[in-house]
Amino acid sequence: MPTKTLQIPTPDGQADAFAAFPDDGERHPGVLLYPDAFGVRPELERKARELAGHGYYVLVPNLYYRSGPAPVIDLPEHIGEEARPAVFAQVMPLMEEHTTERVLRDAEAYLTFLTAQPEVGPGPVAVLGYCLGAVLAMRTATAHPGQVAAVAGFHPASLVTDAPDSPHRLVSELTAEVHIGLAEGDMTPEALSEFTRALDTAGVAHTTETYPDTVHGFTMSDTAAYSPAGLQRHWDRLLPLLERTLTKG
Repeated sequence: MPTKTLQIPTPDGQADAFAAFPDDGERHPGVLLYPDAFGVRPELERKARELAGHGYYVLVPNLYYRSGPAPVIDLPEHIGEEARPAVFAQVMPLMEEHTTERVLRDAEAYLTFLTAQPEVGPGPVAVLGYCLGAVLAMRTATAHPGQVAAVAGFHPASLVTDAPDSPHRLVSELTAEVHIGLAEGDMTPEALSEFTRALDTAGVAHTTETYPDTVHGFTMSDTAAYSPAGLQRHWDRLLPLLERTLTKG
């Protein structure tokens, strides 16, 4: 599976990124993949390769490029419970600096770059994300409804908050089909009800599902949260979504 390390021009500099795509010389639908809070690392590269094997050009940007190239923080090979406090001590300042304004500036740059790649075909793209990345995927899809046909988020960070620009308040802008795969405890019943009600009111095609016997982070095999069954269910939901919404050449 061909891969590249790329530099994406943004209003704030150059974002390094990882890309994976089929080795057939054809053009394929584009997928923008936002990492979880731990950032770009071999685990995310494996997911990109897996997805590329199904016929997609997958772009994985370094969310924290303003602080340096990936890996921005020191990560153990396996992020177990004992490592989490030290890892989050490094991650939290980066997350706090990643404001909505920055997210939207970056999203436009990422989509512009993705759709300009010679291996990417014409037509809409998909955006997906994990944890923090699920929130970024929703923000990207609502800000660029003409370009994004599918959005998927897995074990998401907060999609329902009291903020005026909470992701659930912006879903009326969506034209994409949405799938949200939750771990048990990711959203309170009240928040989940509010989120799905917003999608229903907006007329957005969507599925929200709590994956059984999972905890936050269940798709990530380099963490203690990993669930093989949860990861498989994620593929079982994601691949048909992309097949339905993106046109393969």
